[in-house]
Amino acid sequence: MEHHNEINKKSKFIFNKGFLKKLAISTVAFTSLLIGSAMAENQISTVYHVYINDQIMGTVDNDQIINNIIDEKISSLEEKYKDIELVAEDIILIPEQVFRLNVNNNETVQNVKENLKIVAEAASISIDGETVAYLDSEEDANEVIKKYKLQYVSEEELKEVEDREAAINAGGGSTNIPYPELEEGQSRILDVTMTEKVSISVENVNPEQILSTDDTLTLLKKGTLEEKKYKVQEGDVLGSIAMDHDLTTKDLLELNPKISEDELLQIDQELTVTKLVPLLTVNVMIEQLKEEEIPYGHEVKEDSSMYKGDQKVTREGKEGQKLVGYEISRVNGQTVKKEKISEDIISEPVDKITVKGTKVVPSRGTGQLVWPTVGGYISSHVGYRWGSMHKGIDIARPSDRTIKAADNGTVVSAGYDGGYGNKIVINHNNGLKTVYAHLASISVSVGQTVSQGQKIGVMGATGHSTGVHLHFEVYHNGELKNPVEYLP
Repeated sequence: MEHHNEINKKSKFIFNKGFLKKLAISTVAFTSLLIGSAMAENQISTVYHVYINDQIMGTVDNDQIINNIIDEKISSLEEKYKDIELVAEDIILIPEQVFRLNVNNNETVQNVKENLKIVAEAASISIDGETVAYLDSEEDANEVIKKYKLQYVSEEELKEVEDREAAINAGGGSTNIPYPELEEGQSRILDVTMTEKVSISVENVNPEQILSTDDTLTLLKKGTLEEKKYKVQEGDVLGSIAMDHDLTTKDLLELNPKISEDELLQIDQELTVTKLVPLLTVNVMIEQLKEEEIPYGHEVKEDSSMYKGDQKVTREGKEGQKLVGYEISRVNGQTVKKEKISEDIISEPVDKITVKGTKVVPSRGTGQLVWPTVGGYISSHVGYRWGSMHKGIDIARPSDRTIKAADNGTVVSAGYDGGYGNKIVINHNNGLKTVYAHLASISVSVGQTVSQGQKIGVMGATGHSTGVHLHFEVYHNGELKNPVEYLP
C-alpha cells in the first residue's frame, strides 16, 4: 500500500458509486486470493488497475510508472504556474493480487498520458450563483472581497462592523447589543453589506483560469479586465460613437475624462467605449451626529416718526444651534438616502429687527432713485473720456424727451451753466443730490419742491453736447457717485 499512498499525494480522488463498486469487486478478489495463499504464496503478484474519470486506462505491474507520468506532467507546467499548486485530476489506482500477471504497461502509459489532466485546486468567487473568478486560495478570495469593501470604508470601520457581527453571533444572534452614544461631530458605520449573494468554494480548474488578486479586484470593480478601444473615423461625432456602442454621450465623456463635449475629434483618436459596470454593490449604513445652525428670521417694524427711506437695526440676528442625528445610506460610495432620526435644540435663534421709517415729507427723498427719462439707454458711463473725467452717465434715445425728478426734493439750481447747458440740481434732503444737464428747456425754478417722477424739463443738446441726451450725475454727502449704483 506504500505505492498507493504515493498516488494519493499527487492526485485528487473523487470516489463515486462506480468506483466503490469496482473497489468492492477488487476487495472480494483480493480476499479470495488470500484463502489460497497458503498453497501458492510465492506465485502471488500485485497489479494496479488505473482509472481516470471512471474509465479504465489499463493495468500496470508497478504503480511507480503512473507516479512518473504525473511527476513529468506537473514538472512541465511548474515553471509556467510557479505559485500555483498543481495536482492530477480524477485518477485512481486499485491494487489486486493475482497468480498470473496480465498487464499492458505500454498501452496503459499511453492512455494515461492522453487522458490525464493536470489541474489546480482553486477558490471560486460566485455572485448570485454564477462563478465570476478563480483564485489560488480561499485566503486570496476573501482578501479580494475585503479589498472591494475597503473602497468605500476604512479598514478600522470594517473591523468594527466585523467585530460587532462576531459579538452578535457569539450572543446567539441577538442584535440588542447597544452602541455607545455618539458625540457631536462623530459618525460610525452601522453595517456593510453586499446587494448580491457572494459565495466562495473550492474547485479543480484549468490553471489558465486562475487570476491574480489585483486582476480579480479590477474585474469586480469594472465588470471587465480589458476595456474596449475605438479609433475615431472620418465623420464621427461623440453622439454617434456613443450610440454605436450602446452608451449615452454622458457615459462616453465619463469614460474619457480628458475630452469635452465641444471638443473637435481627431481622426484615429482613441476612445474608451466599454461601459464599466461593477459586479458587486456595497451598501454602507452610516450614523452621524452633527451640529447645525438654525437660521434667524428678519422682522421689519414700521415707525411713523422716522422719515421714509430711513431705517435702523435695533437688534442683530443670531443663528441658533441644534444637534441633528442622521442615518445615511450609501451605495458604492454614492449617498442614496439621508434620513433625520433625531434633533435636539442647543440654542434658539434670535431674529433680526429693523425699524423702517414711514414719515413722508414732500421735499425729502425716499432713498431709492427712479429712472429720470422715459426709456432710453446708457450711451456713456462714468469715467475718463477724451482726456477728462466724465462725471455722470449719458442717457439717449428715449421714447419721450420728458425729464423727471429721480426722487422727492428741492430744486437748488435751475439755469444755464456753461458746458452743462441748461442744468437742474435737486437736493433730496437725505444726503443725495442729482444733476440733470443739456436740457432743451427747464420746467421748474429754484426753491421749488418736486416729487419723484415729476416733469422738470425736456431733453436737449445745449452746452457741450454731441447730440440729444441727458447727462445725469449723483452725489452722496458731496461725494461723486456712479448713478448706476442708485438706479433700478
